[in-house]
Amino acid sequence: SGGINIYPVDLEDALTAHPAVREAAVIGAPSRDWGETPVGFVTLRPGAQADGESLRAFANATLGKMQRLSAVRIVDELPRSAIGKILKRELQDRLARDTTM
Repeated sequence: SGGINIYPVDLEDALTAHPAVREAAVIGAPSRDWGETPVGFVTLRPGAQADGESLRAFANATLGKMQRLSAVRIVDELPRSAIGKILKRELQDRLARDTTM
């Protein structure tokens, strides 16, 4: 983000505004240019269809220039703790595994 604070909740709200998205989580992924860049993970509503690129474009159309998502990944479910909190660290680990293969 180039030294600008980006709050995940703002990006998550932009993603969940899409009618196909049930829930969203946003994490920072390593970036050579910016230090970190936001990546979204979403689950879809039952019967809904969407792809990551269209969801990214939808959310980015409502976000400020420095808040733009670099990617959106669709997952079956978001990892949760025993009390239901989304485990963003597990999403970061998943992203690291996927990008090193």
